[in-house]
Amino acid sequence: MIFSPIMFLTANQKGLERSSLGESVLVALFTIAVVFAVLCLICILVNVFSKIMTNITNKDTAAKPAPAPVKTEAVTAEPAKEEEFSSGSLKLKGCNEKTAAMIMAIVSDNTGIPLSELIFKSITLVEEKK
Repeated sequence: MIFSPIMFLTANQKGLERSSLGESVLVALFTIAVVFAVLCLICILVNVFSKIMTNITNKDTAAKPAPAPVKTEAVTAEPAKEEEFSSGSLKLKGCNEKTAAMIMAIVSDNTGIPLSELIFKSITLVEEKK
């Protein structure tokens, strides 16, 4: 005989015993169901912990007070359509607003730092002595 009959073995208190095809299929289905249930439980736990962590981080950021906006002395000709950005006050001593804007743009360009990240406290005109 080329094909031998398939033997299904089950473990019990006495040791290994032959079991029928139906019993073996039931054991396999039960095992698959248990694995599937554990995977679903892990998925649910990950979602719950994710929501908990999101709520915790949102509460931490909401608890910090927002800094009060500070207005600068420089006034633009047209109001900005985008959200206005201010990083402090700027004192101009001996120069006009156009000159101060040009100086700030040159400093930003030369340093490679965006203008929104620079903070200017004052700009003073220094006259050359001859």
